[in-house]
Amino acid sequence: MNSMTRRDAARLIGGTTASLLLPISASRAQLASKSLTVLTRAIPSSGEKLPVIGLGTWRTFDVDLTADNRKQLAEVLSLFVKLGGRVTDSSPMYGRSEQVIGELAAQLGLHQQLFLATKVWTRGKQAGIESMERSLARLQTKRIDLMQVHNLVDVTTQVATMRDWKAQGRFRYIGEVEKVLRSEKLDFLQINYSIMEREAEQRLLPLAKERGVAVLVNRPFGGGDLFGRVRAKPLPDWATEFDCRSWAQFFLKWILAHPAVTCAIPATNNSRHLQDNMEAGSGRLPTAKQRQQMLELVSAF
Repeated sequence: MNSMTRRDAARLIGGTTASLLLPISASRAQLASKSLTVLTRAIPSSGEKLPVIGLGTWRTFDVDLTADNRKQLAEVLSLFVKLGGRVTDSSPMYGRSEQVIGELAAQLGLHQQLFLATKVWTRGKQAGIESMERSLARLQTKRIDLMQVHNLVDVTTQVATMRDWKAQGRFRYIGEVEKVLRSEKLDFLQINYSIMEREAEQRLLPLAKERGVAVLVNRPFGGGDLFGRVRAKPLPDWATEFDCRSWAQFFLKWILAHPAVTCAIPATNNSRHLQDNMEAGSGRLPTAKQRQQMLELVSAF
């Protein structure tokens, strides 16, 4: 199935059925006035608690800050914090995303409320140092909460610098993936995981749980493919048993119900989608039996 974002899905689905995907019709003013109690989970290495829904920035924040873009993304970021969000995840690979997050956070006075996560994506010690210095400058901060190695590029070299900088207080946490996780004590693991992309359940999630490592989940909607999969399908009545009101919440709650997951980081530049995502982090989560029921339902589509 071709990749389909929530916006694409909503455009293709008309009328009443569209509300099954995007049930929120409140104005931006109403959205901004609504508060949530978002679930939190502890980072095993420190005990610090993070909200279970974060904000990814791939593509969505890789823009020139025109007047319109600045207004739209400032609304998203400020609403994210107002609704209890903290974790923003970026990378030099995501184009202008680091710079946009840094500029908007400074403009809105949000640096203290955000948990800034980004990555290094280059080869060589000096190139890695220069990349991480740029990330600090672009994010307009003297300390990054979480530094990771993107796609394991020159991972041994970069992790050595990351450890030094963590000891200096320039990074609060460092994170990586399986082969490093097995040999070194790290704070975080970031992986792809969704109801139709479950490979992480085989080794990575159990390993993270075993070694006391926090897990960030990216691509929770399978790059948008999941919305295409449920196109024109009604949300099951039993979804209300775990306080679920949309397909986006259905997919996110399925992920969050896994005990090894710390935070899911769906990307969006839309205030209504953000509100929808954040609501997935409130209320009840599905039981193991309900998770299996959810999986069987989506697999049948």
